[in-house]
Amino acid sequence: MIRSLLYVPGTSERFIAKAHERGADAIVVDLEDAVTPERKVEARDKLAETVAAVRRGGALVFVRINNDPELLLPDAQSACRAGADGLYVPKVGDPALLAHLAADLAPIEAALGRRPLAFVPLIEDPGAIFDARAIGRGPRVLALSAGAEDIATAMGAEPTPDVLRLPKLLIHMAAKAAGVLSFGLLRTVADYGDRAALAAAAREARQFGFDGASCIHPSVVPVLNEAFAPGEAELDFARRVVDAQADARRDGRGAFLVDGRFVDAPILARAKRLLALGATVSSKTGGRDA
Repeated sequence: MIRSLLYVPGTSERFIAKAHERGADAIVVDLEDAVTPERKVEARDKLAETVAAVRRGGALVFVRINNDPELLLPDAQSACRAGADGLYVPKVGDPALLAHLAADLAPIEAALGRRPLAFVPLIEDPGAIFDARAIGRGPRVLALSAGAEDIATAMGAEPTPDVLRLPKLLIHMAAKAAGVLSFGLLRTVADYGDRAALAAAAREARQFGFDGASCIHPSVVPVLNEAFAPGEAELDFARRVVDAQADARRDGRGAFLVDGRFVDAPILARAKRLLALGATVSSKTGGRDA
């Protein structure tokens, strides 16, 4: 379960030093947009130190690499050797790019005796949106995510929630069709000042089935952790659904009522999934509220 992914600029010693204290489920070390062109090689060369530093709190570590032909493979190789868990791959237009990356990394991973890096493709232009389902089925894909600002720019549009809603939902549906995770809110993450709006957007995203979201400011992490974790009332109802199903099965009934609500197979499946999610949250927080 990955509820929150905190971006950290790969050249910011201050943010890197504190990243492990923020409570994010994952840290994304950014070598792309957050790093100026003249410092990209420097950020890459420090990855071993950076990955070790941000991992200290137990978070997963991803590296957002550059899609520039001169930087793509060296960035990915360095992230692999540094011990990152996965790559955020920007501007993915088709699964061939992911296959290219996987083929290049495989011998390095074998030599290191390490697990293969997972990929999170970023869908960042209108054409890629329509190919998102194929991208989601590409090699090593853990999740899909939208590059909201880039999509809006490519459309000649403003990154308002109304503009971003349809493209983000299309990418989300592609992720679910491909059986991978879906990260995001139905708005841009760049505007993080309005906490109430962010909390509402995170709750809405979870209702739509998003699994978590990224953020660029540490103050947003607890908002995401809370929104993407089930509440006690939800868990209580889910427990009673599962308990009632056992009684109904003994009576030979496939459908039944709980609190006056009709329950059948899809609702039972959601209840079981919710309880599994709740157990995962509890393990992350040591039994404390998420």
